Amino acid sequence: MALSVREYRARIKSTESMKKITRAMELIAASRIIKAQQRAQSAAPYARELTRAVSAVATYSNVDHPLTREPEEAKRAAVLIVTSDRGLAGAYSSSVLKEAERLAEKLRGEGKEIDTYIAGRKGEAYYKFRGRPVKRSWNGFSDQPSFEVAHEIGQTLIDAFLDEDGGVDEVHVVFTRFKSMLVQEPTDVRLLPLEVVEGEEKPGSAEVLPLYEFEPSPEAVLDGLLPQYVQSRIFFALLQAAASELAARQKAMKSATDNADELIKKYTRIANQARQAGITQEISEIVGGVNALADANAGSE
Repeated sequence: MALSVREYRARIKSTESMKKITRAMELIAASRIIKAQQRAQSAAPYARELTRAVSAVATYSNVDHPLTREPEEAKRAAVLIVTSDRGLAGAYSSSVLKEAERLAEKLRGEGKEIDTYIAGRKGEAYYKFRGRPVKRSWNGFSDQPSFEVAHEIGQTLIDAFLDEDGGVDEVHVVFTRFKSMLVQEPTDVRLLPLEVVEGEEKPGSAEVLPLYEFEPSPEAVLDGLLPQYVQSRIFFALLQAAASELAARQKAMKSATDNADELIKKYTRIANQARQAGITQEISEIVGGVNALADANAGSE
């Protein structure tokens, strides 16, 4: 049954209201993504230099540190999944959850049990709906993460890794890496045990080894740097995820705004056609009435 002109006008009005909302959300995401990119870029040099420092200590010393020690047989892995707190971001959260499922399947195939840690309400809702256990979760900061949150998450994962009674043998992070406004790539990184050897030089090289002197000792340096390394890597992952979330939301809201435009044009065209059809019908009825009246007058004469 065809709708009336009034009903089409009501639909046009509601679609225009929806368009204003999606346009506003698109502009908000566009304004925030610049700051998110700047934060990620500002954190990159520190994370890079800290990685080089930790790599130097781990590579050019013979210290057997708990955070760098490979277990003989890994039986349990911790996986931190970074999702968003809010929706309206397209396939952002679903993509990172798919990557987490892929990683979980791989780890289970290696005979490892999984402890799940989640950042973001979307991930919490995903696991709660499926009745899956979660060791711990954090939320309320997905688009504006702070280092305090990264410090708390990092310390929780380090404690789980160092716990000899029921702890984990590996720590993985699944997040979305920001590459550009159009490309955001879900990825996973193994944080612990440490794998940060950089460059082509090998430990023990006569040209490289004398360049490194550790004070007060390699053990003390690792004790100080490794927790900061883990926390900085997590913070950098949160910043990358925040920029990716905002980029995905801007793109989704732009698509929604464009779709609203198309829908308004469609409803306007159909409403005009319905109005024209109504006018044509009214004219036909008037003409028919006039002709009938003329015929009646002619018959009476």
